[in-house]
Amino acid sequence: SPPPPAGNDGPLARALRLACVLEVLAPKAGNVHPGCAFDDLSTEDFLRAAACSVPVLAQSRPLGVGQAVLESVRLTVEAAGSNVNLGILLLLAPLAAVPLQQSLTDGLPAVLQGMTSADAAAVYEAIRLAKPGGLGRSERYDTSGPPPASLLEAMREAASRDLVAAEYAGGFPVVLGEAREILLHSQLSISSWRNDIQTLQLKLMAAHPDSLIARKCGPAVARESADRAAQVLATGWPAPAANAALKDFDTWLRADGHRRNPGTTADLIAAALFAAIRDEAVKPATVQGLLQDPEVTRGLHLAGQWKQQTNLPGQANRQPDNVSVGH
Repeated sequence: SPPPPAGNDGPLARALRLACVLEVLAPKAGNVHPGCAFDDLSTEDFLRAAACSVPVLAQSRPLGVGQAVLESVRLTVEAAGSNVNLGILLLLAPLAAVPLQQSLTDGLPAVLQGMTSADAAAVYEAIRLAKPGGLGRSERYDTSGPPPASLLEAMREAASRDLVAAEYAGGFPVVLGEAREILLHSQLSISSWRNDIQTLQLKLMAAHPDSLIARKCGPAVARESADRAAQVLATGWPAPAANAALKDFDTWLRADGHRRNPGTTADLIAAALFAAIRDEAVKPATVQGLLQDPEVTRGLHLAGQWKQQTNLPGQANRQPDNVSVGH
């Protein structure tokens, strides 16, 4: 069973929650954010998902990676009615399992190598429960049969077609390498953090065609999305003159019923923000500045508020209605 909400207020939980809130509040191209909901997905859904999963993820080390993912998915599906954040959970659980006295770079290899067949079974059950869109028998992981003995081997097999699997297979090279470097060169100030996260999205999309787009629309469309992200950067983003190019890119991503939603890139961003906050690549003084942003404060409050009203599996859940964030 999942841990009690007492794990909700330690430094690990605070870093997890802030990363999830910043990711969904940033006005990233093609993604859900306070100004843009999908027909079946809103900012509130992501905040509710963070509220449900953060206390569990903060216990990833004693629970184990697989069980942390599974319990988080169970709570999220029960509270939100559908899977919202499977990719985020898959990335955050092993990172959160690294002992706090170790850096993620130093501690993550042992976590990944220490995963057992029980972790594989729990993750496969979580994927079945989440029913993520676009996942067929031969897609991200073939969960139609029995789980593999090794979750890491399954991730390695899927790495060529899924960016989350590629992180597992390669020791989180984007989250702990490329994305961290981009964040190190960002101010993430109260006035710039939205643009900084947009920049991170554009750079990651340009370098790594989004694998959710590839699954839903095919590799050619995913490559086109990468080219279009690169074109926005080439216009001089984040200079104001590039705003029109970003808006055009956003419009293109949202066409075709949001099937071009760069959801896997968003998952990587959430994980990268957590890693940078946790290891203080984003300085504590910078984090304190972010906490002065009223929208961030409100998002964090709602995440905590929802957690207090979320019961453990098997009990009734009631969530507040008609809560809005930002715009």
